[in-house]
Formats: sequence, structure tokens, C-alpha cells
Amino acid sequence: MLALTLTLTGCGSDDNAKADEWAKSVCDKMQPEVEKIRSASASITEASQGGKPAAEVQQADSAAFQEISDAYSSLATIVNDAGDPPVDNGAQLRQDAVGELNSISESYAGLKTSVDELNPDDVSAFSDGLKDIAGQLSTLGQSGDQALSELQSGDLRTAMLKQEGCQSSPAPSGSGSENQEDADAGKDADADAEGDEDTDGADDAADADADDA
Repeated sequence: MLALTLTLTGCGSDDNAKADEWAKSVCDKMQPEVEKIRSASASITEASQGGKPAAEVQQADSAAFQEISDAYSSLATIVNDAGDPPVDNGAQLRQDAVGELNSISESYAGLKTSVDELNPDDVSAFSDGLKDIAGQLSTLGQSGDQALSELQSGDLRTAMLKQEGCQSSPAPSGSGSENQEDADAGKDADADAEGDEDTDGADDAADADADDA
């Protein structure tokens, strides 16, 4: 998924100076965006640990999805502004990569909207919602890998792999396992709260539903 970017960063080269120059212009600007994606991924993982309240998990995931969406949009701009790579069918390669990166950005913006609309007070529904989001993330990652696969094989590969900015991969953000942990974290946090003190009838019902889910 976010291995997507590295699909692009793993793109190759045709051993000539023009290809090296193009690769450098892309990779130097790409690395800060890749770091943003990795940082957002780490925040999702952190939110899923320690039995944090559902509302806190929601806030962390929402911010991370926005950060990733913005980063992918920036990656699309970087590739587009670099112009056509100096290889056969370079214009089409650039067009395809930019289109997919923008599509991924829009998808993460959609996930932010989805997580924002969840009700953290309804533990069972919140957990189910995060599971649905995890499924969407899995599909998103697969589609991204496929869309940029042509850039991995071809004349740009060697040139881009020479560049330091294209040698590190962003950690997959919001993987299915991480979001499942988010869902469990939300349930665990409410279960802990129930053990510490009595809640009203609505909260008790929500906790019971979460435990049954």
C-alpha cells in the first residue's frame, strides 16, 4: 500500500545522465513526503497499543489519514513537475504514476471522513467501522502496487535506486492488523472503564455489545 511509493522510488534507469538527473529531481523531493507517511504510520500503531480510549484512537487515525493523503498528493505533484522521464513511453509512465498517486490521496481522504463519522461511544459499531476501514486499506495497497509496477521494471530502475531519497520505504500505514488492533484497543479501553466504575445503561449496553462482537 504505502509500499506504493517505493514502487515508484524503486523505479529504474537507463544508465544515462538524463535519467540520473530526472531520478535525482524526484527522489530528493520525495524523501520528506515518505518520512511523513512513515510518521503517520507510527502514530496509527501507537494509537492501537495500550488500551487507549476509542475517541483517542479515532483522533489519531483521522490525523494520520489526513497526513498520508497530503503526502501522496505532494508525491503526485513532485512526479508531475519533474516532467516525463527520459525513457521510452516516459509520458505515459508519468501520467499513470501521477494519476494513481492522486487517487491514493483521495482514498485516504475518504478514510479520514469514514473514521471521523464513527461514534466512539458506540463501542461495537466503532470496532466494526475500523474493521471495514482495514479492509479498504488492504485493497488500496494492492491497487497502488499494481498501478506503479511498470515503473519498477524498465530503464529508470537503476537511476532511482542510486538516489538516497529513493532507498527507504515508508512503513505500511493503517494495515489490516494495525486497524484490527485499533478496534480491539477501543473495546479494551471501554471494558477497563467499565471495571473501574459503573456507567449509565447506554454505556453498559455498548460495552456488552463490544464484548460479544
